Amino acid sequence: MSTAVPGLVRRLLPRDPHEEHRVASPLELLTDLCFVVAIASAADEFHHAVSTHHAAQGALGFAMAFFAIWWAWLNFTWFGSAYDNDDVVYRLLTILQIVGVLVLAAGIPAVFEGEVTVVVIGYVVMRVGLVLQWLRAARHDPGHRRTALRYAAGIVVVQLAWISYIWVAEVEVLRVPCFVLLALADMAVPVWAERTGMTTWHPHHIAERYSLFFIIVLGETVLSASTAVSTALTEQADRAGVAVVAASSVLIVFGCWWLYFSRDVADVLDRAAERQVWVSYGWGFGHYVVFASAAMTGAGLAGRVDHWTRHSESSALVSAASVTVPVAVLVASIWLVQLGRDEASGRTGLRFSVAAVLILAGTFSPLPELVAGLVVAGLLVLQVRAGRPGQTPAAAGLT
Repeated sequence: MSTAVPGLVRRLLPRDPHEEHRVASPLELLTDLCFVVAIASAADEFHHAVSTHHAAQGALGFAMAFFAIWWAWLNFTWFGSAYDNDDVVYRLLTILQIVGVLVLAAGIPAVFEGEVTVVVIGYVVMRVGLVLQWLRAARHDPGHRRTALRYAAGIVVVQLAWISYIWVAEVEVLRVPCFVLLALADMAVPVWAERTGMTTWHPHHIAERYSLFFIIVLGETVLSASTAVSTALTEQADRAGVAVVAASSVLIVFGCWWLYFSRDVADVLDRAAERQVWVSYGWGFGHYVVFASAAMTGAGLAGRVDHWTRHSESSALVSAASVTVPVAVLVASIWLVQLGRDEASGRTGLRFSVAAVLILAGTFSPLPELVAGLVVAGLLVLQVRAGRPGQTPAAAGLT
């Protein structure tokens, strides 16, 4: 990991996709930490919505806010994998994107009330920085000039539409449909741009960047749950119920972390970069569900603490679902996005499917968080005994 003083201005040439020992840079790690601020804000607002009996509205607001966070992070990550030259201009444009992240984070609470102005402004600031990066790439990399110009043009057009969304969102009936259309338009830009020539992103670097972001989101889950437990211990509360939430949090977070990292997908992405481009799109875009459900899990666990401390206005069923639904989605998405691509027998998929159903069924139990934690732990035990998908226990070195 280099921390050398950067050159003032260097040509923005594509990085070698087979570069050895390519790892996340200090600037990338700093940027990720700034995204954490936005994730924490979105999770806190969802937690508040659950506890005030507005879970459905909160889930919708969270999904919209998290898309803006995740999509900006995704674009920054893939561009950096292909072009990061770490000169002063690159660093300054990255700082501009960080400013946009912080503005976006400041506007997230308003999103849950239907006001999107500040979030859109922050989103546009981030995208301006990215457009300037693509224009630099178009100038310095003739081989990918058309691709870079398509990216720049596509982003500008969609951002103009996002600016108009500030007024469209005031009409409640149009808010969600137009958001979905604009989100799909944003996701179509890289598909359209890359058709003229794939950028030279680094499969192992991308796999590491996603892994680190997943850890960051799980860390936010731990923070949400631990903060809620800490608050509960300072007042009158059902200490046994709070203890169950704490133990369940450990089982869920540690189990999902282990399951996610039970496969190194870098080799899968390496093959996809050359022969199966749609695999990289499915894996990269599909992580929205992985990351969002992980962040919602922490907010749901905090909501369960509110339930046990009698600070929640929601019913026991709604409070339970705020944990079981995101955990079930997280388990299913880990399988679909991260683990299931090379597993031909279907046995692993069946285990994950049954686990997701059992977690959802736990919604109707007295201790839904504990059911979720125990099911995740049981699934992990089965996976460890079976070895990685496609391996026998002996091949994996397990007995």
